[in-house]
Amino acid sequence: MQIERYETGKRMSQAVTYGGFVFLAGQVAIDAPDASVREQTTDILARITRLLEGVGSNSTRILSATIWLADMSKFEEMNAVWDTWVPSGHAPARATVEARLAAPEFSVEIGMIAAIGN
Repeated sequence: MQIERYETGKRMSQAVTYGGFVFLAGQVAIDAPDASVREQTTDILARITRLLEGVGSNSTRILSATIWLADMSKFEEMNAVWDTWVPSGHAPARATVEARLAAPEFSVEIGMIAAIGN
């Protein structure tokens, strides 16, 4: 089986595929730094949609998601966006934790593993 890397930089790839799976790096709101948690989550999920579609997957194929919030009091604000993005009946295994993120302008980071295919 071949390992494929997408949008590879010095330290990481944004997506890696192997054996019918896609592993996404933690995504932050590059296009919405310092925005609200709602806006950052919207931006991140749009990035994730693009990455998944780029490797032949989609939001119905997500197996696992990890969400890091800089402030857990924003949990419901993030979930308001998440709940409209995840198709009914396709909720993945998920963990959400509070953590200090790598840059202070980001309040949310989301990483995922998904199956490839439609």
